[in-house]
Amino acid sequence: MNRIKGILYAAASSSTFGLVPFFTIILLIDGFSIFELLAYRCGVAALVMWLAGKLSGKSFRLTGKEFCVVFMLSLFCAITAFSLVIAYQNIASGVASTIHFMYPLAVALTMMFFFKEKKSIWVIVAILMSLVGAYLLSSGDSTVKNGNTFLGIMTACISVFSYAAYIIGVRKTRAVRINSTILTCYVMGIGTIFYIIGSFCTSGLHLVTDWYIWLLILGLAIPATAISNITLVLAIKHVGPTLTAILGALEPLTAVIIGVLVFQETFTVNSALGILLIVTAVCIVVLRENRTKGNR
Repeated sequence: MNRIKGILYAAASSSTFGLVPFFTIILLIDGFSIFELLAYRCGVAALVMWLAGKLSGKSFRLTGKEFCVVFMLSLFCAITAFSLVIAYQNIASGVASTIHFMYPLAVALTMMFFFKEKKSIWVIVAILMSLVGAYLLSSGDSTVKNGNTFLGIMTACISVFSYAAYIIGVRKTRAVRINSTILTCYVMGIGTIFYIIGSFCTSGLHLVTDWYIWLLILGLAIPATAISNITLVLAIKHVGPTLTAILGALEPLTAVIIGVLVFQETFTVNSALGILLIVTAVCIVVLRENRTKGNR
């Protein structure tokens, strides 16, 4: 029963993460700036996380050193979200989400070369597969109207490395000892401050009064951000990080399906092959990592 729960949690987490481009693109079309959109997204998500933490009796107190680490992680998370939105503006959301899904490869590569983890030929093969997959995705008609393919691909790649840095930071710093709900709440809350400052330095932050817009914001902040993070933690506790990461393939697949059905994004043979190569490469790295830990 725990395994079934874990699989359901993992599927819920990855599929709700895949809803991010859906709500993001609609809000951008409705006139939101990037800073404004992310300020509302992270602000509402932080509030939900705070309520969840308070209701479960958790303490939000951090030491000075812990706060410095959390602040650094917030920067990486903010860069990830910001670069992904730019990617959504310039290339098909399914392509951007699939490229972003390469972050486990960046984590594995960084751990090998900077943290002296044992080098593996399988990781090298997986990285080459993912690069071919990314090339196939970018070689098709992936540009959105008035978009810039090069900018979209580059910002999607930036999100890969910034999110990988966030994950490694959580693993290798004192943040690993902070409760996940508390950590996520602080990361979202600090990110909100960054985006509010960015909003006032650019187009400003507008007060939303339209109930339809609020539904979109709540959809982006609660299912696609807060719930996806909470179910991710629950999935890891029930079935472990390996199966959770493999089921994470539902994230780019959800984004691709929504992009094709809702936003009329093109889906070609090259797109299918590219997605297959990247998902396979990520699964190879995750399974290899699990096997390596099992042999220790």
